[in-house]
Amino acid sequence: MSKEKKKIRENFRNEVFKRDGFKCRMCGNPKAKLDAHHITNPKEIINGGYVKENGITLCDTDTGCHMKAEQFHLGNEVEEGYTPEDLYKKINSSYELACLKSEQL
Repeated sequence: MSKEKKKIRENFRNEVFKRDGFKCRMCGNPKAKLDAHHITNPKEIINGGYVKENGITLCDTDTGCHMKAEQFHLGNEVEEGYTPEDLYKKINSSYELACLKSEQL
């Protein structure tokens, strides 16, 4: 991975964590290992969707909130509250806003 790509990913992660108060937006756990989850797959948004409007902080454990949200990307049944639409609402964003902001990168 190039240095530029690493910097873009790091900035995305930092902006999402900062906005979300460094805790999981779904369960509120501030002590769990955290991940900046792409709500819409990066391949589906121009410039990869590395904008805070397309990210949400989720706990990253085998059964944690990140895995629940990932089920959508894996094509599996998604637990209530973890669909992309639900996650966007949680951060006051939308697919359209994420696309717009990503185009501005």
